[in-house]
Amino acid sequence: MPFDVLTMGRCGVDVYPLQTGVGLPEVTTFGKYLGGSPTNVAVAAARHGRRAAVITKTGRDPFGDFVRTALDGYGVDTRFVGTSDIAPTPVTFCEIFPPDDFPLYFYRQPKAPDLDIRPDELDPAAVRDARVLWMTGTGLSEEPSRSATLAALAHRAKAGVTVFDLDWRPMFWTDPAEARAHYREALAHTTVAVGNREECEVATGERDPYAAAKALIGAGVELAVVKQGPDGVLAMERGGAVAEIPPVPVDVVNGLGAGDAFGGALCHGLLAGWDVRRTVSFANAAGALVAGRLACSEAMPTESEVDEKLREVNSAV
Repeated sequence: MPFDVLTMGRCGVDVYPLQTGVGLPEVTTFGKYLGGSPTNVAVAAARHGRRAAVITKTGRDPFGDFVRTALDGYGVDTRFVGTSDIAPTPVTFCEIFPPDDFPLYFYRQPKAPDLDIRPDELDPAAVRDARVLWMTGTGLSEEPSRSATLAALAHRAKAGVTVFDLDWRPMFWTDPAEARAHYREALAHTTVAVGNREECEVATGERDPYAAAKALIGAGVELAVVKQGPDGVLAMERGGAVAEIPPVPVDVVNGLGAGDAFGGALCHGLLAGWDVRRTVSFANAAGALVAGRLACSEAMPTESEVDEKLREVNSAV
């Protein structure tokens, strides 16, 4: 049976302070959570009842064991989680200064295991047959992951839904100026592009949401989703139809997992055959729910929780 959602890219361990409003030098207690954006998207999709898996690699260490155990616990298939000897499993620390300051500190040098995915390690049939394939900009930042990601897109040949999470992390690129060319190559093979204003600017040169969405459509995608933070979300379909989704009010605890919750919920709506407005509204509410919680992976909501949030929002209008 094909996977509903197959993601590809980063995994690791998030170490989050259990005290907010103070810097890491003052923090004394931490929580350990599954991390990595595409990994969390797979978890979010599984929370919505979707059959999900992730293509990634860990180090050969106890944190790698933790990643697999956590994925199993969340109902995400681990058959494509490999092991690399190039480095330990990545660890990411953050600081939490609500409502909008969440500095991240990545320990992924000189290269993370999830960037050691090789083209000949892919399962072409699984990649081609998945109903949704989700890949990220980070996967394009270094070899051999770049070639593996592009090979997956070539195997895919736009079968089903192929989502490009623009996922711009300048610290992962040796030469950030090279990113746009690699992004454009990937966009030609994808059907949906998702990113915030900065990520869209890296991909297209356009920061204005409407101009960026048009540029993404021009690059080959069928649906462009531009996240605008407190200004909501703009979604544009090929043909020019536009949906503008207002923000969902939330008391932010930690904004770092909101995008991953958005991604898993977006996949769920696309698989359900909902129209774009309903799909993006659902994803937007899922992101808001997780922004109001501390963790990322374990904070991912179910469909019923998101529906309840939407009812609250609609009743307040």
